[in-house]
Amino acid sequence: MNIVLVEPEIPPNTGNVARLCAATGSVLHLVEPLGFSMDDRRMQRAGMDYWRWVTWHRWRDWEAFVRSVPEGARLWLVEQGGSSIHSEVRYHPGDYLVFGRETSGLPRGLLERHQDTWVHLPMPNPEARSLNLSNCVAIVLYEALRQQGFPKR
Repeated sequence: MNIVLVEPEIPPNTGNVARLCAATGSVLHLVEPLGFSMDDRRMQRAGMDYWRWVTWHRWRDWEAFVRSVPEGARLWLVEQGGSSIHSEVRYHPGDYLVFGRETSGLPRGLLERHQDTWVHLPMPNPEARSLNLSNCVAIVLYEALRQQGFPKR
C-alpha cells in the first residue's frame, strides 16, 4: 500500500505514520510543502529508529506526485464529506491512500475531481471536528490490509 500525506504540518504525526509504514511495509509519499524540517527531532522521535525500514519519497508538489503514480493505480482520498465510508470500498495492493493537512484537509478542487474515490471515516459525534491524522491513516490502512488478508512483506 501507499500512504500519501499532502502538505503535512505536525512532525510527530508524520513520524507516527512513518513508523506505521515501516511496520506494514507501506510506502510513504510526502507532498510538499512540509510544515517542518525532515530532521525535526519531534518527527524523528515519533518515528523512532523505524525510519531505516521506511521506503519513502518526497515530492515538490501534487503534480510531481501524480506524474509518479503508475497508470491504473487508484487514489483513495480520505476526507470528511466523501460519499462512501472507508470500509465500504474494496482496496487493492498498490492503492494510494491520500490524506491532507492537519488544519485544512485536502483541497476542495482535488476532492471534487476524485468524487468516485473520496471516502470518509464515520464520526457519530457531530460535535467532533476531526480525528488525528496518524490515527486516520492507521484506521484506513489496517482496513485495506484486513481486506487483503494482511499480506506478508
